[in-house]
Amino acid sequence: MLDEKIVRRGIFLLEKVSQTTYYFTKVGNDASRKQRKPGKVPASPGLYRKHSVSLLKLQTMFNARLAGHSEIDNHQLRSLAPSVFAGAAHAKVSDRYSFIPTATVVEGLRAEGWAPVWAGEQRIRLSDRQGFQKHMIRLARTDDLKRTQAERPELVLVNSHDRSSAYQLHAGIFRFVCSNGMILADSVFARISIMHVNFEPSKVIEASFNIVREMPAIADLLEGYKARTLNTVERRAFGEAALILKYDELEKAPVGAEKILAHRRQEDAAPTLWNTLNVVQENMMEGGQRDYNRRRPDSRRFFGKSRAVKGLDESVKLNKALWHLAETLRASEPLTPDHLRDHAEVSTAL
Repeated sequence: MLDEKIVRRGIFLLEKVSQTTYYFTKVGNDASRKQRKPGKVPASPGLYRKHSVSLLKLQTMFNARLAGHSEIDNHQLRSLAPSVFAGAAHAKVSDRYSFIPTATVVEGLRAEGWAPVWAGEQRIRLSDRQGFQKHMIRLARTDDLKRTQAERPELVLVNSHDRSSAYQLHAGIFRFVCSNGMILADSVFARISIMHVNFEPSKVIEASFNIVREMPAIADLLEGYKARTLNTVERRAFGEAALILKYDELEKAPVGAEKILAHRRQEDAAPTLWNTLNVVQENMMEGGQRDYNRRRPDSRRFFGKSRAVKGLDESVKLNKALWHLAETLRASEPLTPDHLRDHAEVSTAL
């Protein structure tokens, strides 16, 4: 049986044959745009598109939106990021490359009390890289999965099997109220990179405990963010700087700062630095905002929504740059919008 959460999120079940599930999504005038609509099987099938997908894949697709709350097993991990289970390295790697699949490292981390809670892989254009591309896994301590808390520290593991990435370890924060996963800036927790030459899984496991040792300091940092209240000028400056991070120039952004500063839940209404950082990060990562009052330099209106961030590299870069902006606000006197814009331009090079 499918999880009730999936049905509530708008899946139209047509039939289930073996392990294949057929479902509908609503199509408008433009067949490339799909809008999921909750309800029963549509009475007019001509207005809908029929899809087939494995039951496991369908479950994984929608559970991904709830990711972070529970451990994912290897079947779900393989469905989300097949490259984690690569059987060999890419043919173009050098003889010095020590191939050990990421899945082996994950099993070692599981044995040491880390549980995968989210996974994804890079979208690629070259077919010969399929199955070897960069992938990311978020892991939490198994003890933390059993606790009720506002935030949880995480280990973010990045790797590839095609020379595009060394093993990287980043510190992350998962926020339960919005299922929001963030990656800390290097100024807060230095990224750990481990080359594939003479690679041993124990190096990753040993490095993972650096995050465990830093957890008290990370918790103190979050308390400082929650205690710092931003005024209207600072919040708008933060929003404009964040738009520059993503679009290079403020004039190119399809939405204004007020749109990405708009909170989605009452818990984020207080104008603290922590709330502002989370609201901006969530809005920019998920996209979907419209600004009908926004105009281009030639006075034409912006059409469409702000785009979501889907690439792994862009996600890591944007997360870390936003944390750099937040650190500047936390550690300094109240900053002017011009100061933050300059800082955003520097952060784009990270």
